[in-house]
Amino acid sequence: MKRTTESDSNYTALEKMSVKELLSNINAEDKTVPDAIEKAIPKIEKLVNAIVKQMKQGGRLFYMGAGTSGRLGIVDASECPPTYGVPQGMVIGIIAGGDKAIRKAVEFAEDDTAQGWKDLQQHKINQKDVVIGIAASGSTPYVIGALEACNKNNILTGCIVCNKGSNVAKAARHKIEVVVGPEFVTGSTRMKSGTAQKLVLNMISTSVMIKLGRVKGNKMVDMQLSNNKLVDRGTNMVAKELKVTYKKANELLLKYGSVRKAVDNYKK
Repeated sequence: MKRTTESDSNYTALEKMSVKELLSNINAEDKTVPDAIEKAIPKIEKLVNAIVKQMKQGGRLFYMGAGTSGRLGIVDASECPPTYGVPQGMVIGIIAGGDKAIRKAVEFAEDDTAQGWKDLQQHKINQKDVVIGIAASGSTPYVIGALEACNKNNILTGCIVCNKGSNVAKAARHKIEVVVGPEFVTGSTRMKSGTAQKLVLNMISTSVMIKLGRVKGNKMVDMQLSNNKLVDRGTNMVAKELKVTYKKANELLLKYGSVRKAVDNYKK
């Protein structure tokens, strides 16, 4: 089967283009990504609802992938605790080849069909959890093996892929197929495919966290106060909500440790 992600670019003689032409053409291709995602929103909705249900019962969310796909999952997972104040280990990103593969490619790590399940077992994976396989091509053995093992063990599965009818999608209960078409540089799936995966991950984790009550109004009321910028943001949020001075808001924030706790305790 011919994979769309491997199809020839719509452009050629890239080396003869000016820098302006290169940038404009890349940007033109990038603009098509949100339209491709829009078609997948009904499937994303079903997956988000399933994740929320599982996490309300104490389940965790796992992302699994190789290369760029694995790195994108790790980025999304790592941002959930500071952004939404959830515990470390509630959203987990796993990459083929282990943590060293985050910075440097590990040869043939993605070709091991058994290692994905072994990696999940290190986290004591169970039937409350959800596992999402991320693979632009939809053919990554590491991801396929993990999803198939999850299915056998009654663990909810999903995927984010950029080809139709892939083996990863066949192994996932919730299939998100975002077909963005040929890459600007043929086969370079870190481009449009990677952008699509990142946007879908944003949609999933943000929607899940909102539905788990981690956002109030439109504010990150449980964010971790890990730097001066976030302390300032939190202080302003408390000041606006309680209609107190910046100084008073800052005192409350630092005393209680989060916007939510500062506001709730002040109102008691």
